[in-house]
Amino acid sequence: MKLKANRVTLFLMVIPFVILVFLFNYIPLFGWLYAFYDYKPGIPLSQTEFVGLKFFRWAIEEKEDLLRVLTNTLALSFLSILASPLSAIFAILLNELNSKRFRKVVQTLTTLPNFISWIIVYSLATFMFSSGGLLNEVLMKLHLIEEPTTILGNSGATWWFQTAITVWKSLGWGAIIYLAAIAGIDTELYDAAKVDGAGRFQRILAITVPGIMPTFFVLLLLNIASVLSNGASGFEQNFVFYNSQVGDKIEALDYYVYRVGIATGDVSFGTAIGIAKTLVSVILLFSMNALSKRVRGHSVF
Repeated sequence: MKLKANRVTLFLMVIPFVILVFLFNYIPLFGWLYAFYDYKPGIPLSQTEFVGLKFFRWAIEEKEDLLRVLTNTLALSFLSILASPLSAIFAILLNELNSKRFRKVVQTLTTLPNFISWIIVYSLATFMFSSGGLLNEVLMKLHLIEEPTTILGNSGATWWFQTAITVWKSLGWGAIIYLAAIAGIDTELYDAAKVDGAGRFQRILAITVPGIMPTFFVLLLLNIASVLSNGASGFEQNFVFYNSQVGDKIEALDYYVYRVGIATGDVSFGTAIGIAKTLVSVILLFSMNALSKRVRGHSVF
């Protein structure tokens, strides 16, 4: 009887969150209707012509522009996924530090960038890497370069530079999850390994790495599912670092939807692109989940 009362209490506690999810995640889906109408801002949807899949066909016909945006999105996401093991490696190294105080200082300093807004990140990047920035001044005083250069306006370095910014911002935050996974590993395994004569590096390879692999695969699965959202960085990073010199390399799918749907007022076409992106992301998520179940014998859901 007591167990049933506890279940009822838990169910009542969940209800407010279910309502919030429904309000903010499902009700906005009614906005998808705009993709099937030739909507013009200021005219009610009921007085707008129904055009069916017209804007989805447009998306296919505008393939040159869309392919460029998709290439940028996939390149930035792929580099972000390629850099994802860095958080796990960083967490393992932190865990191996003997000084707890030093470990806390390092962990705090590397986690702080996660809480810095993208506007401030852009200001810091401008201060450091613009043509009149600190880096150019130092290099010119050392006579390593003759003329100032700017990474922020170098389209050839855009993908790498944006990935480096993402790693700097998310490294410490991502390591927290892996440190929690490492804390869950049975310490008797380490003690037994020490008795058997295993060194520190051998213990990492034999115990720590296998212990955090399930966490790594879950996070990898989520990163792949959000590959069309430009991974961890997303719209904000593209928006603040966008300029005319690097626009062809930094414009990802979310920024393209914003530019088409909001900046130019073509709401229907922007909504159609957004729907296509969502459907592909859902397919990727379920595909990778099925692949994980087939390869590892475990799935996330």
